[in-house]
Amino acid sequence: MNLDSSDNQYRYKKVEQELSKHIESGDLVPGDKLPSLRQMSRTLKVSISTVSHAYEELEKRGLIESRPRSGYYVRSEFRTIPTPEIKITQKLEPHLATKNKLIRTALETVGNKNLLPLGVVCPSNELLPTRQLAKIMSNVIRENPLDTAGYEIIPGNLDLRRQIAFRSVDCGSNVTADELVITTGAMEALYISLRSLTRPGDLVLIQSPSYYCFLQLVENLGLRAIEIPSCPERGINPDRVEDITRTFDIKACIFSPNFNNPDGGLTSDDRKKEIVEILAKRKIPLVEDDVYGEIYFGDSRPRTFKSYDREGGVLLCSSFSKTIAPGYRVGWLAPGRYLEKALEIKATTNVSCVAATQMAIARYLRETLYDRHLKKLRTAMKDQMQKMRTEIGLAFPEGTKVTNPKGGSVLWVELPEGKDGVELFFKAREEGIGIVPGTVFSPQDVFSNYIRLSSGSLWSDEIQAGVRRLGELAVE
Repeated sequence: MNLDSSDNQYRYKKVEQELSKHIESGDLVPGDKLPSLRQMSRTLKVSISTVSHAYEELEKRGLIESRPRSGYYVRSEFRTIPTPEIKITQKLEPHLATKNKLIRTALETVGNKNLLPLGVVCPSNELLPTRQLAKIMSNVIRENPLDTAGYEIIPGNLDLRRQIAFRSVDCGSNVTADELVITTGAMEALYISLRSLTRPGDLVLIQSPSYYCFLQLVENLGLRAIEIPSCPERGINPDRVEDITRTFDIKACIFSPNFNNPDGGLTSDDRKKEIVEILAKRKIPLVEDDVYGEIYFGDSRPRTFKSYDREGGVLLCSSFSKTIAPGYRVGWLAPGRYLEKALEIKATTNVSCVAATQMAIARYLRETLYDRHLKKLRTAMKDQMQKMRTEIGLAFPEGTKVTNPKGGSVLWVELPEGKDGVELFFKAREEGIGIVPGTVFSPQDVFSNYIRLSSGSLWSDEIQAGVRRLGELAVE
């Protein structure tokens, strides 16, 4: 076990994460005795109090138990929980997305302070740089009263576009400021992209499962969807893309390769490159959603489809909603060869985005605060996701499966056969718990026994109790 003991602030968390990883992977099985505090302290070169704190946290989570005069043991009730497999029962044919009413009901959880936010994909306010942003916003408005009150140019604030372009090097996209359009969140970027590429009745290729707001957008634009299975472990299969695009007249693809919502699937960089080449050969544009790309748990940021684009056929959409400030509604679009059409649609949709929020985000990025914030955010998100997976394993009925993503902030939960995700959704809402039923993530009825949970909220006794109660409701 390798521990960086120089990080004082997160030292006990690292001990906790390492031990929980070994327990959940089966290296330590129910009934196994853990090393003593003194032995673990010597092994990891940390203080006994650090190890003691980590053991206490593991005991709170239900992974281990203390036995008087004997030490700590892996709880006998603990069970590892498998991950869902790829769903291959979908019919390969066009479908109209007709889940609008249920989707609207699910969206009622957004911003609802009376519901435990297990259905809203957004980090807790405690994890966001709210005070820093408030200070920056105050200074921006005081220093630029006329500029912040007026219209921005249609493509968006130049300083902000320069900062985004500079950061695009990290994921290999390498776009310039002149190739970017600032949007009101990623959803407007997706809307502009599809408006630029399609007409009512056209076929689009989407992942299955796929973010329900994508399906709502597809429905509202009068498009038909062909689904390609998304694998929680490996993301999108290029061979399936090849087969489908050869068989159907696909006008555009909508993919989320980096931690797809809801299954958390990560498409490997090799697969991304192959998919881009397949689509370029057939001249099929690809709309890429990368809102979770910065929330990775590994050593390096996964690349984007855009980084392999040589012909301008990839339209990259993203935002700061999942990392800095969802309420600021600052997103962006790199539309490739469709830039002029995208600007035309932007101008006739809302002309331009709010000047003050763009200027504030630009200054925040320019002051190099973002990378330090992201490092802390990733650590917290990984920790919260691990704790939620553990709690699901303890509280949910036998036969439950849950994904184990390498980033993002959602868990895709497969309930045992016969359980109804929509029924659980309404039961949970009656008890003040917000979740999302799996059926809204596909035009077909193939995920009726699934639910999506968000692990974005700071882990607390309230969140833990909510997951436990949800497990009890799933058993009933």
